[in-house]
Amino acid sequence: MGRGFRLRGLTNIDQRLEQISYLLSLPELDHFSDIFDKDQPVYLEVGMGRGNFIYQNALRYPERNFIGLDQAGILVLKASERMEEKPNLKLMVGDFEEVQLHFPDESLAGIFLNFSDPWPKTRHHKRRLTHRRFLEMYDRLLQPGGEIRFKTDREDLFDFSLKELSETGRQVLAVTRDLHADERYPDNIMTEYESKFSQMGHPIYGLIYRK
Repeated sequence: MGRGFRLRGLTNIDQRLEQISYLLSLPELDHFSDIFDKDQPVYLEVGMGRGNFIYQNALRYPERNFIGLDQAGILVLKASERMEEKPNLKLMVGDFEEVQLHFPDESLAGIFLNFSDPWPKTRHHKRRLTHRRFLEMYDRLLQPGGEIRFKTDREDLFDFSLKELSETGRQVLAVTRDLHADERYPDNIMTEYESKFSQMGHPIYGLIYRK
């Protein structure tokens, strides 16, 4: 998550994070099957920001388990303050590239990439979360039939993502350049960014990739 949130005035962030009972640690991922009380499909949001998207998913789909990940501890802390603990929701602080090494193969039913940092400079494109090196990581984590759901307001990032998927032989479903008007997304849950950009008149781009 990126793109300009500035949260000031918070102190003792690490200590306050330790008080979140549903915050995961890296060692817990080594016992992945024990993370949740119920054995049901697990979905991961990479870059959860302020957490509305992953929280609303947990409320809407109690038959699924969810993990919200962000590398900014301050954002995870603020997100937790807006949530009630749910048995099918966990939060985590960490960088995806490091954290994903601790997830078992084929352990996820889905991955959400919502309004990821666009990294506009060409020399930084390898940092984009839809770069082919990340696609390899996602394929390891996804179960057969598992999906990546990607949303952005940046057309350049969207076109880059489509190209990366196509050039690596990955088939894409439900490509849209106006997600909110697309009948294939009837149950779309908006992120904070999405609501903001939609109100500003920005189109929302979306795609679904299925392993």
